[in-house]
Amino acid sequence: MAKVVLENISKHFGTVPAVRDFNLSIEDKEFAILVGPSGCGKSTALRMVAGLEEPSGGNIYIGNRIVNDLPPKDRDIAMVFQEYALYPHMSVYKNMAFGLKLRKFPKSEIDQRVRDASEILGIQELLSRKPKQLSGGQRQRVAVGRAIVRKPAVFLFDEPLSNLDAKLRVQMRAELSKLHDRLQTTIIYVTHDQVEAMTMGSKIVVMKDGWIHQVGAPLEVYNFPINQFVAGFIGSPVMNFFPCRVLQKDSRLFIDAEAFQLPIPEKKSPYYQSLTGSEAIFGIRPNDIYDRLHAPEHAKGNTIRAVVDVIEPLGSEIHLNVTAGKHNLIARVDVQTSVQVHQEIELVMDLNKMHLFEKDPPNLRVKTEA
Repeated sequence: MAKVVLENISKHFGTVPAVRDFNLSIEDKEFAILVGPSGCGKSTALRMVAGLEEPSGGNIYIGNRIVNDLPPKDRDIAMVFQEYALYPHMSVYKNMAFGLKLRKFPKSEIDQRVRDASEILGIQELLSRKPKQLSGGQRQRVAVGRAIVRKPAVFLFDEPLSNLDAKLRVQMRAELSKLHDRLQTTIIYVTHDQVEAMTMGSKIVVMKDGWIHQVGAPLEVYNFPINQFVAGFIGSPVMNFFPCRVLQKDSRLFIDAEAFQLPIPEKKSPYYQSLTGSEAIFGIRPNDIYDRLHAPEHAKGNTIRAVVDVIEPLGSEIHLNVTAGKHNLIARVDVQTSVQVHQEIELVMDLNKMHLFEKDPPNLRVKTEA
C-alpha cells in the first residue's frame, strides 16, 4: 500500500500541453477517480504514474520515493486497461499467472495467488477456459485478477468498463467497489463517466484541458461545485443554466432571467448582496424542479410557466425538456405528472438549492457557505 503524490506535473506532446500544473495527493488506501471529458489529460496523468509516459516537468512519488526515472516494472503498480489485453492462446489460469512466472515466483506461490484472486473475483470455475470462451464481464474480471495477483502498492484503472453494456457496467462498478473494500489498497481510476466517479470514488478529481478544476469527496463536488464547468459536468441530468441579473426590490433580492423573476431565499441573500444590479449565471439541478401539483411543501411558491417539448418516462421518474421564454431546461418530475407535449405546465423551483456563478470565466460559483 502506498501514498501517491504528483507534484507540479506537466506533460507536452510537442507544443501541445496535455497536463498542466498538476498537483494531487492520493492517500494510502484511497479510491481516487480522475474524471473529465475526452482530451482532458486524465489518461495521460495515469500513464505518467504508471511510467508509460515521461513527465515534461515535476515529480511523481509512490510511497516515499520519486519514481520519475523508474521503469513500470519497478514502480510496484499494476494497471488494468480499457482493452482486456488477454493472451488468446492461454487459459485464464495462465493469463493470471504469466506476470508472476516472468518474475520467477515459486510455482506454489503462483498457484496460491491465482486461486486466491479467482476466489475474490468469483471466477474459480473459469480458470481452464480460454478468453474466447468468456463474456466481456468475465474477461474484465480476468484482467483485474491478473493485476490482483501482483499484490501491488497501487492499482491503476484506465476506463476499464467502457467496453461493457450498461447493465454489466453497473454490476462491475459494485464489484470494483467491493474489491477495494476487501483489498484495502490504493486505487487510481480514470473515467469520463461522472456516474462511475460519483458512485465509486472516495475522492474525485475533475479535469478539463489538462487542468485540475476541483478535488473533493463526491457529494462535496456535487453540492458545492467550484465553477460552472464542474457544476455542469457532475450530475445527471446536467444542471440547468440561465443568464440572469440580480435585482433588489423592497430589501429583497430577486433573480431576473427575463422569462421569470424569482425571490432569492433570505438565507442566501447576504452572500449574493454584492451582485445586486450585476449579471450572473443562475444554476439549478433538474431534480430541484417540480411539477407544481406534486411539489413538496418547502419548495412551493417559486413557480414558472413553461411549454413541454419532450417527455422522457423512465419508470421511477419523468424527465421533461421544456421551454420557458428563451430558455431550455430539464425538470426531473414525479411519475404522477400528467402532461402532454406542447402543453403548458407550471414548474416549481426549490431556490434553497440554487447556485449563482460569476458571468466571466472561469465562472466561479458564488459561495453561500462558510
